[in-house]
Amino acid sequence: MFQNDMDWFPLYISLKTSLCAAAIAFGLGVTAARLVFGMRGKAKAVIDGLLMLPLVLPPTVVGFCLLIFLGRNSFFGILLQKIGIRVIFSWEATVIAATVVAFPLVYRTVRSSLEQIEPSVLEAARILGVSEWTIFFRIMLPYARSGCIAGTILGFTRALGEFGATLMIAGNIPHRTQTIPIAIWSSVEGNEMNAALIWTLLIIVLSFFVVIPLNFYGEQRRT
Repeated sequence: MFQNDMDWFPLYISLKTSLCAAAIAFGLGVTAARLVFGMRGKAKAVIDGLLMLPLVLPPTVVGFCLLIFLGRNSFFGILLQKIGIRVIFSWEATVIAATVVAFPLVYRTVRSSLEQIEPSVLEAARILGVSEWTIFFRIMLPYARSGCIAGTILGFTRALGEFGATLMIAGNIPHRTQTIPIAIWSSVEGNEMNAALIWTLLIIVLSFFVVIPLNFYGEQRRT
């Protein structure tokens, strides 16, 4: 089944892309969770819905929106071209696509952890004159640690399996933007079923061994 002449570069691209996307999604997700957590009223529900959209929309729709937002004729696309940066059909585009689809998982998981904090604890800290930044870093983040870890792991696995949005804005460029899911699609298109099977089994194994530690960590936390 294994082929000696098989190109393993999609594995490297997928791992590199997923790690970068998970790191970026972690930073953005924690920040967004903190901001939304402190909001009240109808605006909170609206913003929460907007931040969760990439999770419920089809990946091709997400990719099309990114294409409009970052394309050569868009406002941001023109700005980037003026400073010599090209995003569309580049490796950076794979990171952007993976980050956008991974972000809601990190954001929602961290926010759920923050909402479990006893409000009286936060109120007591404020009464004692503790600053909001200190409360966030010394109380909220340690309490939401399990949510941060779980969200980042889930975001990594989601980024690892991203296909539609990546294909829309990064394309299928060997050694540049061809991730494992795109390699599977490309192999099937080229009637290379053995290669497609190898990539499929590989991504299943990778995802399994990433998620298993999450389950063990959850069991230890509950104990």
